[in-house]
Amino acid sequence: MGWWQVNADTLAGSRFVISPLAEATAALITLAQGTAAHPQEHAWLNAHLPAFRALLAGDPVAAALLHAGLSHRWIADLFTQPPTGNAARDAAKDPVGDSAQEAFAADAARIRAMPLDAALADLSVALGGAIPDILIRPDLPERAYGLLHWTWARTVAPDWQRRRRVLEADIVARTAHLAQGGWSAALAGMRPGMGWLGDGRLRINCHDVPPREISGARLFFTPVSQSGGWVAWDEPSRYAVMYPCAGVLADPAAEVPEALRALLGPGRARALVLLNSPKSTTQLVALTGQPLGSVGRHLKVLHAAGLLARSRAGRSVLYYRTAAGDSLVEAQYRGFSKSIFD
Repeated sequence: MGWWQVNADTLAGSRFVISPLAEATAALITLAQGTAAHPQEHAWLNAHLPAFRALLAGDPVAAALLHAGLSHRWIADLFTQPPTGNAARDAAKDPVGDSAQEAFAADAARIRAMPLDAALADLSVALGGAIPDILIRPDLPERAYGLLHWTWARTVAPDWQRRRRVLEADIVARTAHLAQGGWSAALAGMRPGMGWLGDGRLRINCHDVPPREISGARLFFTPVSQSGGWVAWDEPSRYAVMYPCAGVLADPAAEVPEALRALLGPGRARALVLLNSPKSTTQLVALTGQPLGSVGRHLKVLHAAGLLARSRAGRSVLYYRTAAGDSLVEAQYRGFSKSIFD
């Protein structure tokens, strides 16, 4: 199995960060695979897949590059870079998207600057064999950057504010697990095969690959809103684990039925729909983009009406739907909203 050896300093300095480049890479992988893992992703694919396929149809080099780099056992390192902490932090706080664009450009610039020999070696590892002649060209790193930039500009950046809220909500949930149960709890279920083995060993996958000594390096955990995950590194200083958001967060809760909006108001209706699993006030703020005070008032009213229950987990208070809340939401989705009021 694949595992990394870390020391106390590395673990103490590790943190969760948001990366626009990682989000663009995840989107590119989803486009290349052409399959969706959940309804939100399906709608996104329907919107962007035709233009993506048209791009590849007119550019055989891009098509061959994606096949070589993303369609086999390994994702070529050519398409992945670990985030830089400061850029990722700025992108997470960015209210209008400018910092996210700058963070993407800064991290993607390292792909553009990759030596050709290194890029070809990455593709050879991903392919497990010889590289097609069409890809042996001096602008190969630039072509990889071009695909990522197209994906960012056309499919991710216009939707960045929603994505950022989803990513932030996942980080809130993970850090709550960290506070309550330590790194072992925070890493549980992050991605298939990942977990804490003890003795400074972090298992990152179940592949039969040699362990890596990363003690002293910076270690980042980066959520992405598309399915899938991977690891990236800039040896010897930075390593990152990109992991998919928890499913309920990756689909920020379906559409809110119009009748439920009319009954409760849009803010309270959305909060009720989102609370199909326990969430803190902070998570709801991140998911909805509403101010903390507004979310708190919505929760107070819904709790007083018997539609929500709450319990304390460590320092957090988690809210979740009661049976009455479940019945109300489920009836709306079934189209039988009148029956519960007769």
